[in-house]
Amino acid sequence: MVSLDELSARQIAAGVAAGDFSALEVAKASLSALDAREPQLHAFLQVSAGLALDTARATDERLARGEEPGPLAGVPVAFKDNMHLVGTCTTCASRMLGGYESVFTATCVGRLLAAGATPVGKTNMDEFAFGSSTESSAFHPTNNPWDLTRVPGGSSGGSAAAVAAGEVALALGSDTGGSIRQPASLCGVVGLKPTYGTVSRYGVVAFGSSLDQVGPFARRVEDVALAMNALVAPGPDPLDSTSQDCRADFLGRLDDAVEGRRVGVVPALLEAEGLTGEVKAGIALARRVLEDQGAKVVEVDLPNIASAIAAYYVIAPCEAFSNLARFDGVRYGHQEEGCATLARQTALSRARGFGREAIRRQMLGAYLLSSGTYDRYYYPAQQVRTLITQDYERAYEQCDVILMPATPRTAFRFGEISDPTQMYASDMFTISNNIAGNGGISVPLGLGQESGLPISAQLQGPAFGDATLLSFARAIERGVDAGLGPGKGAPVALGFIGKGGELL
Repeated sequence: MVSLDELSARQIAAGVAAGDFSALEVAKASLSALDAREPQLHAFLQVSAGLALDTARATDERLARGEEPGPLAGVPVAFKDNMHLVGTCTTCASRMLGGYESVFTATCVGRLLAAGATPVGKTNMDEFAFGSSTESSAFHPTNNPWDLTRVPGGSSGGSAAAVAAGEVALALGSDTGGSIRQPASLCGVVGLKPTYGTVSRYGVVAFGSSLDQVGPFARRVEDVALAMNALVAPGPDPLDSTSQDCRADFLGRLDDAVEGRRVGVVPALLEAEGLTGEVKAGIALARRVLEDQGAKVVEVDLPNIASAIAAYYVIAPCEAFSNLARFDGVRYGHQEEGCATLARQTALSRARGFGREAIRRQMLGAYLLSSGTYDRYYYPAQQVRTLITQDYERAYEQCDVILMPATPRTAFRFGEISDPTQMYASDMFTISNNIAGNGGISVPLGLGQESGLPISAQLQGPAFGDATLLSFARAIERGVDAGLGPGKGAPVALGFIGKGGELL
């Protein structure tokens, strides 16, 4: 019987293409895993079993006719619930869009399906992607598969947890301030935020239009590269004006040697407040692994990075306020009944349809864009954005990639962080990358000695240098594999995989 616990996405696609097993068998294995694990995990908001089985049968029929099944033939994929897919609901984990049925398919989703992937369902998230723990979902939180009492991170927590738990081989998430890399780190999987403009955002419900980027989750760097090939192969998307021509063979460059190449480190970041000893030990391990393979480590400076969170929480709420203004409960979405006027109905629909964090960010955005406040906050935040972008450009003149933590700590317990500003600090190492628009990836390193939970390193790279970024991530993975041994470092909380992993 096919087991997603044992097969990578590339192995599944190769096995289906070779006839070792059928796409239908793989789809049933994925759905079986969901049946067994979802009662504890809650990674999904909707399981599209019928769609998955029909798609898998169509893949098998193409193979029977001698047609090319695609590079992702039969690979079970999940999509964050802010991505449209005909035949599913797209709710953004919000009561405002509860039950809304997609009338079109997002470009990123369509490209994976065109490559032969099997759509298994829509994953949980923080409401409208506002959060770092998936606790703000209007429907239910998602549990971390390593420890069910802890969060999986956010806002793409459902996608990260589904991959870590072996329910699917690939998943897509979106990253506005760290929403791919942070949950990937807390769940012990690989998560890539490509350079802004690399992957089409058409059909993805917008949070911050100048910050959002779609990217893949997988358990192996190779599978992330495979997904990226499918996402960029057709070229730029005419439906997304920010989409760039980023066609590249990410798989072909995956094993490029890192010998003689330069890895930047920012000493000040390793002394940041809130950074735990476990995470610092993980970064030291990643550094040793790269140096052992011939990379040269150099110190670089990002002098304005300390202002990144402040700038982000001006820019992002302003863009969120603008983007979410369309949800008025008139044409679709939550609608209050029995109101005397349209204005009253709209006000109540929004007040009761949005959750607390969504309201908080929209109110903040409205204030920041108001007369007299705009010049004091929004314009300076954009100036800081320019400074941070220039800092990165100067740093990349000295190095190929920058190594830093993905998160300041391991997964925290539900309810442990109630202060919004403390929650925002969960993305302290990822936000600057969204502000600059560059690529970043979270790579698992093993388990923390004190917590027994996943630790990851983050690599950041220059704009449109994502293939190089993946080759460095693969080098870290090679070194960690050599230390851990095969099959180690897998989730244990659900009781289906044995515990393993080097303690950092």
